[in-house]
Amino acid sequence: MWIANQWKEYEVIDCSRGEKLERWGKYLLVRPDPQVIWDTPENHQGWKHPNAHYHRSKKGGGEWEFFDLPQQWDLHYGSLTFHLKPFSFKHTGLFPEQAVNWDWFGEKIRNAQRPVKVLNLFAYTGGATLSAAAAGASVTHVDASKGMVTWAKENAAASGLSEAPIRWIVDDCVKFVEREIRRGNHYDAVIMDPPSYGRGPKGEIWKIEDNIHALIKLCSQLLSNQPLFFLINSYTTGLQPAVLAYMLGTELRNFHGITEAQEIGLPVSSNGLVLPCGASGRWEAS
Repeated sequence: MWIANQWKEYEVIDCSRGEKLERWGKYLLVRPDPQVIWDTPENHQGWKHPNAHYHRSKKGGGEWEFFDLPQQWDLHYGSLTFHLKPFSFKHTGLFPEQAVNWDWFGEKIRNAQRPVKVLNLFAYTGGATLSAAAAGASVTHVDASKGMVTWAKENAAASGLSEAPIRWIVDDCVKFVEREIRRGNHYDAVIMDPPSYGRGPKGEIWKIEDNIHALIKLCSQLLSNQPLFFLINSYTTGLQPAVLAYMLGTELRNFHGITEAQEIGLPVSSNGLVLPCGASGRWEAS
């Protein structure tokens, strides 16, 4: 498992009964987590006195219960600054486990000793975009949600990256990739963090099990003659790491590289366990 263990301002303190107790800066949040199926004593006082608690509904969805939480606050990772806020379906605007991937590809970009063009699909609030840009890459950031792209731009400004070479694109990711192929554009690296299920700006339906392989195949046509890396993240339990590795290895077989896939996780500070948080597949040039 690849573990995001370099955070200073974030931690999973404890997890039990379908929920996790987290520290986001100076604020404690209790949020649901489907992986937490065990029932262990909730001894930490934060369980009783969080700043906010997201309650799942048995009918689906849920809602936040706020005790003492600002509408927005900041979290830092290295030189990066992220604006956080509680919004729909338990989210805060950041997936901390992805930091283990930011560190991995950031090092690859810094060590490449050449210009690196990165395509970041389903780019959300820009964690991967900012990490790649801070390492020296030029990045094309694509997300179907205008609100998410605006949020990512705000994070870039907060991180001192307003002038970094980042293209901000609001578009359906598949259609954007198809147009880039027709335009003859190429990239040295691809990052994708697709949702399990989603809709594009014009109602296009995305279901990861049905669409991910076709998108990898399309993206392979966008790679330059010397691609640096290809990263896929999945939060869908049905897509095991080996499946990600097989798809990458198959579609990138004409390039010289190494494919590996693992679960990614976050350390739990109260008991030394690691909370699994999905899987990542990585291809890197050899």
